[in-house]
Amino acid sequence: MLTVGKDAREVERKLRAGRFSCPGCGGRLVPWSHARRRVVFGEGRLRWRLRPRRARCAGCGGTHVLLPVSVLARRRDAAGVIGAALELAAGGASCAAIARSLGRPVGLVRGWVGRLAGRAGQVRAVFTVLVVALDPDPPPIGPAAWPLADAAAAITAAAAAFARRFLVAVSPWELAAAVTSGSLLGPVITAVPGNTKHVL
Repeated sequence: MLTVGKDAREVERKLRAGRFSCPGCGGRLVPWSHARRRVVFGEGRLRWRLRPRRARCAGCGGTHVLLPVSVLARRRDAAGVIGAALELAAGGASCAAIARSLGRPVGLVRGWVGRLAGRAGQVRAVFTVLVVALDPDPPPIGPAAWPLADAAAAITAAAAAFARRFLVAVSPWELAAAVTSGSLLGPVITAVPGNTKHVL
């Protein structure tokens, strides 16, 4: 799995030009079919069809799905929707209240919150390191009320540091998707801080 930009034409152009590297061996990725089609649920009633590109490594032969930063691996809801739920939870809102405000099932929201809360320390560490890498003298990230809030604060601080460094605003949750190769809420989180270039 490799997280890439949102513009499918630009992703295709970069793939054909050999601009993506294999996360396993560093070899050049080349076009190789597509992943299965799925529907992604955005804010409110917004939804769209997504069929991510697949690529094969010219070196090791491994195949990878090129997942846009607008989604997380194995999730039907857009990264921004999941992020909004996690921000509300970090602020102290109940899962039931979040589910009502976003129009999502409460069990789904509870799963998102529980998954991030269970790895909050790791997420905070990854994104705090990224903040310092992007900005050698960043504003401090103070402790929050609980670990999930700490993790959300670190992700938001990383997006702010990215904006200061590159003079462009990015969604904290799309940055989180890029840095974790879509695995923010997956079974195992994979940190790839250098993948921030694919957010733009």
